[in-house]
Amino acid sequence: MSPQQYVQQKAAASGSSFYYAFLFLPSERRAAITAFYAFCREVDDVVDEVSDPGVAAAKLDWWSAEVHKAFAGNPTHPVLQALAPHIERYGIQAQHLQAIIDGCRMDLTQTRYLDFAGLQRYCHLVAGVVGEVAARIFGQTQPETTAYAHQLGLAFQLTNIIRDVGEDAMRGRIYLPIAELQQFDVKASEITQRQNSERFTALMRFQTERARQLYDQALALLPAADRRAQKPGLMMASIYRTLLDEIEADGFQVLHQRTSLTPLRKLWLAWKVQALGRM
Repeated sequence: MSPQQYVQQKAAASGSSFYYAFLFLPSERRAAITAFYAFCREVDDVVDEVSDPGVAAAKLDWWSAEVHKAFAGNPTHPVLQALAPHIERYGIQAQHLQAIIDGCRMDLTQTRYLDFAGLQRYCHLVAGVVGEVAARIFGQTQPETTAYAHQLGLAFQLTNIIRDVGEDAMRGRIYLPIAELQQFDVKASEITQRQNSERFTALMRFQTERARQLYDQALALLPAADRRAQKPGLMMASIYRTLLDEIEADGFQVLHQRTSLTPLRKLWLAWKVQALGRM
């Protein structure tokens, strides 16, 4: 299997909404974003699939060393072999990839966040930086687009947090800020024990409205000159906002189920953005 086939398989197997947005890109940009996305999946899988924190930390250290090798011109893993040819063309820096690894490393040592400001730091590493690199690959021409990409990444990550509350609690992680649990009188034990309540529903509605506001703020930051090039991000925003609507329509049953959209619906939402140029 070639490095290109490896990253294609990794991206397609994830079933992610991101994959559907990549389908509409020109071949070279699609190859670059697929390799980058596969890298993100690899390092994220370390903390999600390796139960021993010591082993997970060692694996992340290995990935950090592999990034150094890639930027020195001798990557050994197929993901970075596939990404390496695109690094210079799209302005991808070692610090971008290291920041994503650092964000995943936080999951090994921190399972709670005191307030939203603290959570934002984590989201910046695992999603904002991802958005920044993706925007470059998509064809960013305006410096202001970086702020849009960071804000959109934050909105995506908060949507993931809302969707995965139950799954994350099973792994011992609660990303909802402690200050906001207290604000809505929701105890951490209620989440880990999957106890729904009107208070929990109110907390999730608050989180959902914040995410929606972040999508609106991100779109307002996107310069008109880059709007066409950044269509893949707009496709993902359409898919993720629709997911938020579904979660709300289901009554925020996120402690007991993982709401998702069908592949056909994701493809339809992506196509509508591609065809109409708007969400």
